[in-house]
Amino acid sequence: MIKKTIEPDIIVGIPSYNEADNIAFVASQLSLGLKRYFPAHSSAIITVDNNSTDGTKEAFLGSETGEIPKKYISTGKGVVGKGNNFMNLFKEVESLKAKAIVVVDADLLSITPEWVKKLVTPILEGHDFVTPLYSRNEYDGTITNHITYPLLYSIFKANIRQPIGGDFSFSPKMSRYWTGLEWEKSTGQYGIDIFMTTSALLNGFKVCQVALGSKVHKPSAPKLGLMFTQVIRTLFSSISNFKNIWLDGNIEKDCPVHGEFNYENPQSLSVDYKSIKKESIDGFSEKESLLASIMYRPHYHATKKMHLSGKWNIGPGLWAKILYDFIFAYETSGNKEEVVEALKPLYFARAASFYRQTLDLTHQEAEEKILGQAKQFHKSRRYLFNKFITA
Repeated sequence: MIKKTIEPDIIVGIPSYNEADNIAFVASQLSLGLKRYFPAHSSAIITVDNNSTDGTKEAFLGSETGEIPKKYISTGKGVVGKGNNFMNLFKEVESLKAKAIVVVDADLLSITPEWVKKLVTPILEGHDFVTPLYSRNEYDGTITNHITYPLLYSIFKANIRQPIGGDFSFSPKMSRYWTGLEWEKSTGQYGIDIFMTTSALLNGFKVCQVALGSKVHKPSAPKLGLMFTQVIRTLFSSISNFKNIWLDGNIEKDCPVHGEFNYENPQSLSVDYKSIKKESIDGFSEKESLLASIMYRPHYHATKKMHLSGKWNIGPGLWAKILYDFIFAYETSGNKEEVVEALKPLYFARAASFYRQTLDLTHQEAEEKILGQAKQFHKSRRYLFNKFITA
């Protein structure tokens, strides 16, 4: 239990849902980092949970953290979502008046005490928001690689490589700002990470990245479902809500990297290419009429030809234009959810194309392709700007 009279300087939050198998390890690594690198600061570890039924609460409270106090907080019965966990953490931060807050995923296998040092230090030195920089398998985090990263790089002119990495740190000022914003329903779910990153980038906060080495966790190979829908819905809403800022064209966010990044061997990941391809082919057939109404005709015909041949080969240039078509359709459509759902088969088609295009490349060569794709998005950004300006 955390006594308010202590008022910890550093709070580390662990959002969780059924993570009993690993959360004790994460908590113990965090406590080692707090004791080793910040012995002069009071600290606390808080798990913000979604009423886990697998013993997450007991595993966390029973973890070895020495004299570092722990607290378990859960959302109300029937309330789920990572963002709702974060809201509980933000409220606790305000109550305890912390100076620096860290959040890390409960499924991390690669976390070390040094992660605490790297994430906390920039906040104590005056930064408001810190994002992670990992060596990560090129097929892990496909939403990041092919949607969130290139769009932030091009539209917001911010080179944030892992905008939804899950492991962040921030100032109490940042926390207060987030709680004061209007939240979409998707923000209370998986959309929270991209909501935090975009709002920090576009509203004058001091942002940096920290090199954390290789990320080993439960990897997210290309998948449909709630995560895709919630992240994309939140991202597209942020692009729409902040259009007056990025359409101005003068924004360019400096996001320096603290620490030395290297292309160390990432976590291995098996990819079910045939399943991804089938999802994309079937989804395209199901959504074809809607896709034809959303995409610029040459973009639609190019993908339709690939669909008929059964061979996807969507390159970064075409992919950028397709995503820009969808962003504009989201802005103007009366059924925004329908637009996001229609993007799914094309997201899978791009993932399948990238897999084929990089299968024989090294990890570093594949990463350079991802970085090059972001630059291609930036080169094509005028296409999106013109759509909004002439609407």
